[in-house]
Amino acid sequence: MTNQVVIRMASDLKKASTKNDAPIWGKLAEYALKPSIARRDINLNRISQLTKDNDTVVFPGKVLGTGNISHKITLCSFSISNSAAAKVLENGGKLISHADLIKQNPTGKGVVLLG
Repeated sequence: MTNQVVIRMASDLKKASTKNDAPIWGKLAEYALKPSIARRDINLNRISQLTKDNDTVVFPGKVLGTGNISHKITLCSFSISNSAAAKVLENGGKLISHADLIKQNPTGKGVVLLG
């Protein structure tokens, strides 16, 4: 059974995709509705390798705290460990919700989707 919060998030993402003609939000909605066993994990050191300073990053899974991040990012993920959150914030980065991300980037331009 899917969590009601996840269903609501997927619905919001689908609406934003249609309203703003932004396929990235539709793709995220698909990832949100996958079973939790099919979701991925990523470590901070891998995010650091794949991104640049001041990137806005979305990861449809759980972010783990292994490694360090060497630059500032704005991160939106389905789940994040406490150690990963602390490391992102220590480097001057931000953690935002999917709703805030859609408000800041309605068309999805400039958003890096990992996964």
